[in-house]
Amino acid sequence: MKNKMLNFFPSMRIASLFLLMSMISPSIALAEEEAVLNSGDTAWMLTATALVLLMTIPGLAMFYSGMVRKTGVLTMGMRIFSVCCLMTVLWMIAGYSIAFSDGGEYNDYVGGLSNVFLANLSADTISGSIPESLFMVFQMTFAIITPALIVGAFADRMKFSAVLLFTGAWMLLVYAPVCHAVWGGGFLGEMGILDFAGGTV
Repeated sequence: MKNKMLNFFPSMRIASLFLLMSMISPSIALAEEEAVLNSGDTAWMLTATALVLLMTIPGLAMFYSGMVRKTGVLTMGMRIFSVCCLMTVLWMIAGYSIAFSDGGEYNDYVGGLSNVFLANLSADTISGSIPESLFMVFQMTFAIITPALIVGAFADRMKFSAVLLFTGAWMLLVYAPVCHAVWGGGFLGEMGILDFAGGTV
């Protein structure tokens, strides 16, 4: 039946070949092009960054504040906001470097410290079709919301200083290396693991 169908429509083979070539040729052309800023991609990434950040500070803070006793509402909001501030500082100091720089002989597991304090980040560096600074801020929003999600698990159970110590250590020792392993060129990415929305990271 299959051969009869192909023989019945001889142009089907030609159309299939044409379709296959049209799908392959753009990827070949893209491989040869130099990285250029795309204003549409940049605008979308700015929007996505703002949405993820809004999901954390007012969204998650109000959600968790509504789940605790009346006496813990302000405390929970303050914890989420403080974790957001701490993750921002830690991500800019070392987290981005651990997640997205070359780790040398340990590159399969963890990134290096070549981008500590955003050392090699300038206004001209491009990551794909967006500025690398925007890529860094977008990835930072995920580094912010992930520990902020954990804060709800120990609402009214930990001291404020312990929350900050735990979330800071967790981001640098767990989140950033796993982020590197999946998105930063580590062994999980090389194994073919796909993570488009942070479900693994």
